[in-house]
Amino acid sequence: AMQAGAMVLKLIENDMRPSKIITRQALENAIASAAATGGSTNAVLHTLAFAREAGIPLTIDDIEAISKRTPIIADMTPTGKYNALDVYQAGGIRLLAQRMLEGGYLHGGTITVTGKTLAQEAANATETPGQKVILPLDQPIKPSGGLVVLKGNLAPRGAVVKLKGDEPQYHKGPARIFNREEDAMAAVQSQQIKKGDVVVIRYEGPVGGPGMREMLSVTAAIVGQGLGQDVMLLTDGRFSGGTRGLMIGHCAPEAMVGGPIGLLEEGDLIEVDIEKRTLNVLISDEELEKRRAAWQAPKPNYTSGVLAKYARLARQADDGAVSNVWLEGD
Repeated sequence: AMQAGAMVLKLIENDMRPSKIITRQALENAIASAAATGGSTNAVLHTLAFAREAGIPLTIDDIEAISKRTPIIADMTPTGKYNALDVYQAGGIRLLAQRMLEGGYLHGGTITVTGKTLAQEAANATETPGQKVILPLDQPIKPSGGLVVLKGNLAPRGAVVKLKGDEPQYHKGPARIFNREEDAMAAVQSQQIKKGDVVVIRYEGPVGGPGMREMLSVTAAIVGQGLGQDVMLLTDGRFSGGTRGLMIGHCAPEAMVGGPIGLLEEGDLIEVDIEKRTLNVLISDEELEKRRAAWQAPKPNYTSGVLAKYARLARQADDGAVSNVWLEGD
């Protein structure tokens, strides 16, 4: 805490503002680093939010492209063996950056909070002999990052899934519809969810929640019942970094604003193809339009206070779920 406080004072003294550090290249570095370490889907949301607030053009498709070309070289939980302390003891973020710079996966000229460039900081990396946490580039855990963006008639603006590499690459199954996380949790706990099902938790997005709750309890319960490889979860909410299995979040547009996930009915066949990056419900366009015409938004969870204000101003997940009145109509 003392070091952090001293750093803040130094930044103020040197007039080192966020706008000088947060650039397009810095945000690309952030996504590449998250991809290389098997990072959370929240990295997608937060990086998009940084970009929107900083006025930097960055899309969910850009993030997909960066993740796809970046190998996973840090063997970290929940997809690997080691934790953040192990990374620090192995050589830290400097060592990770050094490896990635050698492979051309990072922009070395970006400024860091120390005032030095990323390349200058990485040059000071010290690797602990024999460490097995941060791997060489020619021995990656996976040739591409685990952050994958899916699109289709269920997610025209995208949905995000984090893959370890051992998940099914294709799934087709009936939708089990829940309008709250708690209802889905009750169904899982009472063993109403069967192999092949697609658990859909909707109205949990930026506007509907409001605020995009993490569906961590449900995902843990599905895995705990041994269904992690056989049941898919789809939500307009989000997950924590500890998610395992084929769990797809950030579905946009969300249900509360009339997104296709809100038009699903119990038993609809949902198909996901990881290789093709697609997420679709297997019904006709005519049927989807018929349901859209009949759809009515449910009453909001909050009609006053801070959460109600946020819900009225919130953007969609592919826009970082930022709340900014000046963005209205953009």
